[in-house]
Amino acid sequence: MKNSLLFALPLAAVLAFPALAQTTTSTTDQSAPAASSSAAPAASTDAATGKAPLAPPSREGFWGHLNPFARKTYVRRQTEPIRDRVNELDELTAGNGKAIKDTDARAQAGIKLASDKADAADQHAVDAGNKATMAQQTAQQATTRVQTVETVVTNIDQYKAQNQAEILFRPGQVALSKTAKDAIDTMADSVKGQHGYIIEVQGFSAGRGQTAITTSQKMAESVVRYLVLQHEIPVYRIYLVGMGNAPATDEAAKTKRMSGGRVEISLLKNDLEQLSSNTGAPVASADQAQQPK
Repeated sequence: MKNSLLFALPLAAVLAFPALAQTTTSTTDQSAPAASSSAAPAASTDAATGKAPLAPPSREGFWGHLNPFARKTYVRRQTEPIRDRVNELDELTAGNGKAIKDTDARAQAGIKLASDKADAADQHAVDAGNKATMAQQTAQQATTRVQTVETVVTNIDQYKAQNQAEILFRPGQVALSKTAKDAIDTMADSVKGQHGYIIEVQGFSAGRGQTAITTSQKMAESVVRYLVLQHEIPVYRIYLVGMGNAPATDEAAKTKRMSGGRVEISLLKNDLEQLSSNTGAPVASADQAQQPK
C-alpha cells in the first residue's frame, strides 16, 4: 500500500505540469496581444491585403517553440489567422490575375483597332494617290486633245492633195470607158470609211464658148454620177466644175494637145482624219459642217 502511494504521487506531479503549462500559455496568449497592441506602435497597412501583418507572440510558453501536449483548440486558434490571411492572398492574387488579363485584353484590342485604322488610312492614302495619278493622266490627255483639236480647227479648211487621176474622153464622148472606171474605182476605194476629205472633179473640153463648157460639164457629171451610184460617195463631198476650154494649170498637161476632153479628179484631205484616229472623237458633225448649203 505504501509503495503504491509513493509511485502515484510522482506520476500525478508529472501529469499536472502539462495542464499548468497549457493554462499559462493560454493566459499568456490572451494577454500578449493586448500588451503588444498597447506597447507596440501602430502597424503599417501597406500589406497586399490592406491589413496589418501578423505579429509573433511575445512569449512562447513553458514548452518553448513546440508544446507536445497542445490541444486542437489551441492549434486551431493559432492557425486560423494564417489560414484566413492565405485565403485572402489567394483571392487577391486571383483578382489581380483577372485584372491583368482584362487589361491585357483591352490593350490588345486597342492595339488591333489602332493597327486596323492605320491600315485603313494607308489604303485611303494609296487610293488617293492612284486617283491623283489618274486625274493627272486624264488632264494631260485632255490637254493633248485640246491642242490637237485647236490645230485641226485652225487648219480645217486647209485641204491637201492626196491623190489625183485623169480621165480622157474621145471627141463627142461623155460616157465612161472601162479604163476610166478602173481609175475611178482605185481612187474611191482609198477613201472608204474615212473622214475629212473632198473630191474635186474638173472637166475640160475642146472647142469654144458655151459649147465647150457644156461638154466639160457633162463629162464631169458622168464621173460624179459613177462615184455616187457605184461607190456611195456622199454628194456633199464632191465639188464639180465644168472648165470648158480653160487652159490647164499643170505644166505637163499644157504640152498635150487635147482633141476631145478630159476630167481631172483630185482627192483632197484635211486633218480631221488625224483627229479621229488620235482622240477617238466623232467627226461626223465636222464633216457635215463642210456640206455646202
